[in-house]
Amino acid sequence: MIHKMPSPRPGHVRVVFELPACIWADRIFLVGDFNAWSTDVTPFVQGRDGVWRAAVDLQAGRSYQFRYLVDGTWQTDYHADGWLDNQYGSQNSLVNAALLEGELVAVEQSSMLREELLENGRTARRAVLSPVVQSQKQRPFVNRRETVNGRQAS
Repeated sequence: MIHKMPSPRPGHVRVVFELPACIWADRIFLVGDFNAWSTDVTPFVQGRDGVWRAAVDLQAGRSYQFRYLVDGTWQTDYHADGWLDNQYGSQNSLVNAALLEGELVAVEQSSMLREELLENGRTARRAVLSPVVQSQKQRPFVNRRETVNGRQAS
């Protein structure tokens, strides 16, 4: 599954790639033209829920080709925005770095907490105040969890 949301970087879209917990793997990498097809720069991190996640901030308004490298085996995401034949006789997946009108509002108001995946392989939870919380002047609960290289940080 691919989720798109506003990026803190102007002119960019944060794209979060998710692979299901049922995938048994030691290492999974996100590889594409956004990271010069590097096979070790953008690792997936497996969360406590077992779901594998990787996030990148992509320049808005462009399409990018990508594939998953699962324990050395190339995989195509046929649930992506599209796919193209590549020069090796298989397909590359496509992701469009664009938000639909109104998505910015939906992301900001959908919940008090939103998980943010950082490019350096760490995950953290941060508070996002909804209008309801702001009007009641409540302080949101913030639960911080960090992982480094897929392991719980102490």
